[in-house]
Amino acid sequence: MKVSQPRYRRIVLKVSGEGFCAPGEFGIHPEPLKRIAREIKEVAALDVQVAVVVGGGNFLRGARFAAQLGIEEATGDYMGMLATVLNALALQEALEQVGEATRVQSALTISRVCESFIRRRALRHLEKGRIVVLAAGTGNPHVTTDSCAALRAAELKADALLKATKVDGVYDDDPEKNPAATLYEHVTYNQVIDQRLRVMDVSAIDVCQQHHVPIVVFNLFRPGTMRRVVLGEPLGTHVGEEERTTCAT
Repeated sequence: MKVSQPRYRRIVLKVSGEGFCAPGEFGIHPEPLKRIAREIKEVAALDVQVAVVVGGGNFLRGARFAAQLGIEEATGDYMGMLATVLNALALQEALEQVGEATRVQSALTISRVCESFIRRRALRHLEKGRIVVLAAGTGNPHVTTDSCAALRAAELKADALLKATKVDGVYDDDPEKNPAATLYEHVTYNQVIDQRLRVMDVSAIDVCQQHHVPIVVFNLFRPGTMRRVVLGEPLGTHVGEEERTTCAT
């Protein structure tokens, strides 16, 4: 059976730290880690270039952790960046176990375990068919990994930023608390900002809007969904520039 041509040829995938563990738990669990690797492998098999920005919330969230310990928020943020490196190294191992050549690049210099982020080097890895896992956010405190994902998508000239979540897309209310919440098929950047929809932080949306990077929010926990999104199927929620809003029925 002939496979359709991908809609996107280069993507940046944002995976939060919670994607690496069971719901409500912490650390890295084998099955979620292997699932992420399998999903990425399916997309790479379409000859799509994949860069992955990982979060670190499965270990700690910088600002919250700093408040608990009574330390500077910037210090907590740096600790959170190091947590993302743990996830990146684990994902690299999982990807290589399924046959995908992978490089980890960090915004913090940790030369013994990974490369430093260099845009041209990252592009070269992508062109050679390697998965690039991007760790440590932007290397700056007070900047979220969502904003990092948007910046990297712009820098690497990605065709789309894919935001992996545990729900099917963007809703008009919290679907976990309100079963009647409506799923949006499409919203504009401005609607996300004006209506304070739970997609990414405002600075991330602003970067994507400025650089015309569409965002697709999808459910990482539904096997095969990422591949289908890359192939252009209307799954999840598309955030872009068209002046229309569509709700799923």
